[in-house]
Formats: sequence, C-alpha cells, structure tokens
Amino acid sequence: MIVLGLTGSIGMGKTTAGAMFADRGIPVISADEIVHALYSGRAAPLIEAAFPGTVTNAVVDRAELSKAVLGDDAAFRKLEAIVHPLVERERQRFVESQRQTGQMLVVLDIPLLFEGNGEDQVDKVVVVSCDAAQQKARVLQRPGMTEEKFAAIVSRQMPDAQKRQRADFVVDTSGSLDETRAQVDAVIDTLLAKSTEQTDNHA
Repeated sequence: MIVLGLTGSIGMGKTTAGAMFADRGIPVISADEIVHALYSGRAAPLIEAAFPGTVTNAVVDRAELSKAVLGDDAAFRKLEAIVHPLVERERQRFVESQRQTGQMLVVLDIPLLFEGNGEDQVDKVVVVSCDAAQQKARVLQRPGMTEEKFAAIVSRQMPDAQKRQRADFVVDTSGSLDETRAQVDAVIDTLLAKSTEQTDNHA
C-alpha cells in the first residue's frame, strides 16, 4: 500500500483535490476533519484547561480559540502540543485499518506536512499549488477572514516554491476543475500502477 501525503498552503485547492481522490474511490483522511471531531470530543476539555473560555457546551469555539492563539507563538505551540499527538493517533489508526482491508493507495490530507516534518509518515507527497494572487483572493472570500489573519497563517507556512521543489507530484489548481481532475487522475494512475508492481514483486 502506498501512503500519499496531500499538502499545500492555504487557499491552494487542497480540499478540492482531496475530494477528487475520494471520487475515484481512494480513502482520504483530512487533518481538518480529525481536528473537527476532536474539538467536540477528547480535545475539548484539554483545550479548555489550557485556554479557559474557549469551549462552549463541550465544543471548542474556533473563533475564541483563534483569538487566544493568533499572533502568540507560545500559545500556538501549546495548542499544537495538545492537538498534534491526538491527530497523529487517529491518522495511524486510519492507515492501519486501510492496510488491513487491502487498499493499494490512501491519502493523508496534511496542511502542514513539510512544516511539521510529516514526510516520514508518507511514501509520496503531492502538493497543490496556484499563483499567489489567486491564493489570496480565494482565502479572503472565506467568512471571517481578514488580511491580518491571512498574513499570520501564511507566515507559518513554508513558501509554495519550496513545497513544489520537495514534492513528488504537483497539481496546479489555477485552471478549471476538469484540468485539476485530470492531474489528480494522472497521480492516482501512476501510484496505483506502482502499488500493483510492489504487490507483484512481493507475491
């Protein structure tokens, strides 16, 4: 089985690309989905203890938590120390369960894959990318997003050019959805062929 890491800076089209992998029947697990579940589950009391007033009715209020950590490196590191180990445990559980069912390819959607040294968790990496102006325009359309918040998020992310250099595959999302899908299909076909080859060699 090949474990593919899907990454890219904010607004580059990672969620869209992830949905395209899923459309082809490839199991995908998103770090954001894991965090969402944790924020209404195991992580909520831990976050409330570290950042009082950020949890309402046993669910983390993302807006309040964002206020508590935005622009505060120490607070951000404290949050990461709580959340990252929980996310990693869920991710490992997912990969193992897919391995046991005989999947040939799975996708781990990890926004900060390179920044968090996550390359050792995956066999290959696909980076989604578009030009900077398009990225900014997409992100500023999101509810509650501001120039300041966008700048703070980007400052924590490795430059797109570096991500492209370190990728095994690059999917350019600047064009149409059909163009993006064609690139995703090409990545899938390449990796499924490689996975089949590995299976045959071990048979």
